[in-house]
Amino acid sequence: MTRRDRLGKGLGALLGEYMDPEVEASEISKLPVKMIVPNPVQPRRVFTEEELSDLAGSIRENGLLQPLVVRPAPGSSDRFELIAGERRLRAVTGLGWEKVPVVVRDASDDTLLVLALVENLQRSALNPMEEAEAYVALGDQYGMSQAEIATAVGKDRSTVANLVRLLKLPPSIRKLVESGSLSMGHARALLSVAEPMRAAELARTAAKEGWSVREVERRAKSLGAPVRPSKTKAVDPTLQALQDSIRDRFSTRVAIKQGRGGKGSIEVKYHGPDDFERIFEMMMGKSVSEIVE
Repeated sequence: MTRRDRLGKGLGALLGEYMDPEVEASEISKLPVKMIVPNPVQPRRVFTEEELSDLAGSIRENGLLQPLVVRPAPGSSDRFELIAGERRLRAVTGLGWEKVPVVVRDASDDTLLVLALVENLQRSALNPMEEAEAYVALGDQYGMSQAEIATAVGKDRSTVANLVRLLKLPPSIRKLVESGSLSMGHARALLSVAEPMRAAELARTAAKEGWSVREVERRAKSLGAPVRPSKTKAVDPTLQALQDSIRDRFSTRVAIKQGRGGKGSIEVKYHGPDDFERIFEMMMGKSVSEIVE
């Protein structure tokens, strides 16, 4: 069976094949927790302490109601790769469990991302950025179009397309969406702002002030048109690329000024005390308060 044939069955079929909750008792075994390694293509990156604590409390009270799904780790005789259940694995690890019930399945490398994506989608566990990156990975790894991905995961093609577009946002805005400070609606509104620095500044203010999506849309509309470049001396392309790279890293205006003899300066703009602290922490890896204290 070819890769496309397998995917053509739909992700729901794959889910049933590998992760059927109605498994026979004889299929369930116990493995030492230390023998289980995470799914290397797990699309979910954000696991909050609160949700893991709640899950651990439920498992402590009621036990683990659904076994983990694993496969033998390629090239290892004593390791198993997780297919589904990373939240459960993290929770039982926190509880100090030495062994955990599992169902062992033979899954190829090609199916790991698909199965992890489906499990998270069914639980609404992915934030918009994680979901968008997973769709891009499906397209890159399996050659699927957005329409095929939409059909497979049971969503409209426009939903998939709008999520993937969010990856065009500056890194600082993507982080606000990942943390839940901004919703997908906020992020979509910010896509209309042509200048990344203005979009990032608007995003930070929206998150801090708790603006509604409609308010962000209104303000983004006024900033949508790109600022006309002033008539200045041509900038060296290499210098411009370096300047743009620093600008994208800090989501603020940056100017590299060259002087004589190879000397010069790098100016990084900030827009108030909060913005200064944000940029300082990105540069130093420590907050201002940690340095001052």
